Amino acid sequence: MKVEKLMMTAVRTCHADDQASVAAQLMWEGDCGAVPVVDDASHVIGMVTDRDLCMASYLEGKPLHSIAVERAMSQDVWACQPQDDLSTAEKIMREHRVRRLPVTDGEGQLRGILSLSDLSREAMKEARNKPRKVEVSYSDVAETLGDIIVPNAVMRTAQAS
Repeated sequence: MKVEKLMMTAVRTCHADDQASVAAQLMWEGDCGAVPVVDDASHVIGMVTDRDLCMASYLEGKPLHSIAVERAMSQDVWACQPQDDLSTAEKIMREHRVRRLPVTDGEGQLRGILSLSDLSREAMKEARNKPRKVEVSYSDVAETLGDIIVPNAVMRTAQAS
């Protein structure tokens, strides 16, 4: 199955120079935990999560309206494309320990977002419908989640061994 079949296309975005409170409001209104950060041409230049916002506020000792999104966002962006197989997207999620991937076109412009939740819902739907060919299995989703949620301390210990 291709990413475009599951990706969400109605994606809320913010800009690097927006106040972090703008990103928080977008997350609240959209009931989501992350928003892509885009430039004026809709190229993805970062991702900001609710955790990023909380940690930026805590570490800087400032309220969100006093912090620019660029201070909280991750500039390391891993993305997939609409025509990628879901297995490719899951591999990216596992390798980089991310729950959400922006979906971009060949020029890097945002076309949607694919989340681990999207994969989980598809696996559940397929399990209920029992198709001949399973595109997204519970075990694939569980493996991806397992790789993503490994605490940093565990990762550092494993890498030191």
